[in-house]
Amino acid sequence: MNLFENESDSFEGKSDNKNQPLATRMRPVSLDEFVGQNHLVGEGKMLQRMIDSGVIGSLIFYGPPSSGKTTLAYVISNEIDARFEVINAVLDGIKELRNVVAKAEHQKKANGRKTILFVDEIHRWNKAQQDALLPHLESGIITLVGATTENPFYSLVNPLLSRCQLFELFPLTRDNVEEMIDRALADEERGLGYLKIEVSQEAKLYFAENAGGDVRNALNALEVAALSTAKDKHGFVRITLDIAKESIQKRNVRYDRTGDEHYHYASAFIKSMRGSDVNAALYWMSAMLEGGEDPNFIFRRMLIFASEDVGMADPYALTVVNSAHESFMKTGMPEGLYFLSHAAIFLSLSAKSNSTKAIFDTNSIIREKGVKDVPQHLKDKTANKLASQYLDVKNASDDYKYPHSYPNSWVDQQYLPDEINDKSWYEGGNTGREKKLWERLNILKNKLGKS
Repeated sequence: MNLFENESDSFEGKSDNKNQPLATRMRPVSLDEFVGQNHLVGEGKMLQRMIDSGVIGSLIFYGPPSSGKTTLAYVISNEIDARFEVINAVLDGIKELRNVVAKAEHQKKANGRKTILFVDEIHRWNKAQQDALLPHLESGIITLVGATTENPFYSLVNPLLSRCQLFELFPLTRDNVEEMIDRALADEERGLGYLKIEVSQEAKLYFAENAGGDVRNALNALEVAALSTAKDKHGFVRITLDIAKESIQKRNVRYDRTGDEHYHYASAFIKSMRGSDVNAALYWMSAMLEGGEDPNFIFRRMLIFASEDVGMADPYALTVVNSAHESFMKTGMPEGLYFLSHAAIFLSLSAKSNSTKAIFDTNSIIREKGVKDVPQHLKDKTANKLASQYLDVKNASDDYKYPHSYPNSWVDQQYLPDEINDKSWYEGGNTGREKKLWERLNILKNKLGKS
């Protein structure tokens, strides 16, 4: 028996199996059937040109779940008549890789056929596992197509990145999902075309919108609706909006609390508040919550924002966010949404100032030049008194000017070390409460001291 006769290709020869879910049966097998990602496989685009030429190097596909990474890898293998092997980085390791390489070597010697190795969730492999791919890519025994939902520049090792071309895939659009629904309804062999089905436009739109860009979700919901709905007296299965709602009850939100989307959504949330766009801030916060984000993480980000971006323009912002967080902890969900919304709206509407970043500039000069001596008149008065008593020198504390003894509790006096007395790190903002505080200080300086 030939040990290499049963290939691990989980797609070949099974697309017409009626026992498989509709989404599996309708998986594209050629470039003509592939939907979406026109920036990669559209007419004249790079990946389409590579496929047409038959010259395919190792590739990394990165993008959100259900954007077509696995399907595109399989389509490529079909288009260039290569064997298609699949490894899941969560379940498989170097042992499975060796088995694939052994079969690939046999096939190459036997008939010269290429092997495409698709490694799903390749970011889950550690450095040693990723490094194990390198000699086989160099020898040409296998052509790698890796798929990841993470940023490959963070999750993959540099030697692997340097040997692969990177292609970013984007979420499928509503039109893409609708196209696949129409195709499934019309296809008599792989789809539901063998049934007499009428789907209302409202129902079709609901399937497409609530799938969240996930064709699999939409098609499986369509199949549930079609097979669970009785035929009418004319033999038609009529899928209405109500039936569609029952079949796909919860909108699919594309979000991974540990993946790139986590950071993208959080970034969009922060930048929306910084730009004082209340509606966008609420939108991205809701997206995170709907995806299962921990509300405490959102509150922590808002606490940072209250000092970093609102800062001295409205020092009260910290109190508002902290109080909202404490209230949330006492009540929980769903009423806790009010406190999340309260804090996000307040921060979005608040005057903005990033002057608190002055601390980082100050830290920088200390790390660069070290800490200078404390001016004598600012030193501890007890130490100055003892030094005066035992060393028979002037008590330096006598030169210290106590601000409260002067009008408006301010007096012109040196506080920085002599070497950097002319340095300034804080730049007062010109909005909100900070503007008034900064103006007050400058008035005092001009009136009572040096300008």
